[in-house]
Amino acid sequence: MRKQKFKVYLTPAENSIVLQSLNRLRNTLLRENRDTGCVDDLLLKVMCAPVKRI
Repeated sequence: MRKQKFKVYLTPAENSIVLQSLNRLRNTLLRENRDTGCVDDLLLKVMCAPVKRI
């Protein structure tokens, strides 16, 4: 069964908040010596996402 994909449209301010929140989560996981693989993947997706002007 295929996983359902979602598209999220963010303003530059919202994009910044998402990146900061994910980075804080990653730092917390690193301090606790837990795996950060999923958060790393999501951070890369958000950072490399194309910008669509509406």
